[in-house]
Amino acid sequence: MFETITKSLQSTFDKLGRRGRLTEKSIRDGMREVRTALLSADVHFDVVKEFTRKVTDRAIGENVIKTVAPSEQIVKIVHDELEALMGPTDTSIRENASGPTVIMMVGLQGSGKTTTCGKLAQYLVRKGHRPLLVAADVKRPGAIDQLEIVGESVGVDVFTIRGGSPTAICRKSIRHATQNEKDIVILDTAGRLHIDETLMVELVEIQRSTKPQEIFLVCDAMTGQDAVKSAKEFDQRLAVDGVILTKMDGDARGGAALSIRAITGKPIKFVGTGEKMDRLEEFHPDRMAGRILGMGDIVSLVERAQEVVDLEKAEDLQEKILRNQFTLDDFYEQLQQVKKIGGLQEVMAMMPGDLGGNLPTDQIDESELGRVEAIILSMTYEERIQPDLIGPSRRNRIARGSGTSPANVNALLKQFREMRKMMKQIGKMGALMGKIPGIPGMKMGTSGKKFAQKRKIRRSRGKR
Repeated sequence: MFETITKSLQSTFDKLGRRGRLTEKSIRDGMREVRTALLSADVHFDVVKEFTRKVTDRAIGENVIKTVAPSEQIVKIVHDELEALMGPTDTSIRENASGPTVIMMVGLQGSGKTTTCGKLAQYLVRKGHRPLLVAADVKRPGAIDQLEIVGESVGVDVFTIRGGSPTAICRKSIRHATQNEKDIVILDTAGRLHIDETLMVELVEIQRSTKPQEIFLVCDAMTGQDAVKSAKEFDQRLAVDGVILTKMDGDARGGAALSIRAITGKPIKFVGTGEKMDRLEEFHPDRMAGRILGMGDIVSLVERAQEVVDLEKAEDLQEKILRNQFTLDDFYEQLQQVKKIGGLQEVMAMMPGDLGGNLPTDQIDESELGRVEAIILSMTYEERIQPDLIGPSRRNRIARGSGTSPANVNALLKQFREMRKMMKQIGKMGALMGKIPGIPGMKMGTSGKKFAQKRKIRRSRGKR
């Protein structure tokens, strides 16, 4: 996401940085390029005009010309203004003190509303809630079936009444939720290809009947200005409480994300960043501004990792690295963790600097990871634990089993040995730093003795 803006902004900042001492003219020239980049990214004209004015006024007003690294200060100003443009952060959901909390999901047909209902339900389950999905779209063919499939995939119950009126279905679903101890009701309402009076009358009736605590508008980020226009129209009729942007992973421009808050005044609550049901993220303007400027988003990456990484396994892995016992079996498991987080390309995009947004996507070949997995899975357990056992005959067998060549197997083994040496050096450095007063270094989890005791206990449990 935001590739168009990111590349243009970085080009502008590079030019400013090469000039050394900045002048008011060079700042204004740079802002003209920023304005062009934002307009090319389908950001609303009024938003672009106001944004570049604020950045220019701050850059000149704070006397950037005399600073040691003026271009860096301009980057900071742009970051602050991007954050202000999209913020403040508001991912809260108002709860109903006297019954189930009702969330009404609205949006145009094709925006990804039904899938987003499922993603939101899964997000709420992770937060400890007991949501109920409600199929209130009775006109679109297959809409009810689709929501039932979505509900099953995330393990959440779906309330349906085939042939009923949307308003009655929503009203009865709240009673059903109360009787079945569900604390949140998510109403998947009907959409249209465009906003019309029939759609709005139906939605207003549901709103009056259910009195939802939150009305979330689901917008397709790839539609850019159209998303902003529909958001404004929905808000005028329903007074929406927040926006969920879908398909952010497929939008290289990002115009909708930068325009909606400024035009409608409504906060962006969540963003959909992939097809999988766990790809719904809380929207944090400061983190998004960092991504736009190529600074990465380490905080979100760590939060994702915390959801999929087993802490005990992570501590064991640290011990293996320090003791030079890291195996191909461990390496394969780490590849699976990366896939759970979102894939190598998505992980790298969240890394700062040259590791992240500046790295061309064509340099990250996800199919290469598949080849590596196939090679490792074609090995026996003993070969994964002790790669030195792999001679010519074993190498040929592994190549045939994985559909690769002996040269591919050799390359993997060579890269693995080099990686293991590097990891051992990093592990030793971390342990050494941890012994210096005031420097925590790497938390190696447990001592070697305690680690051995833990393994012994686990083996004894397994025998039972």
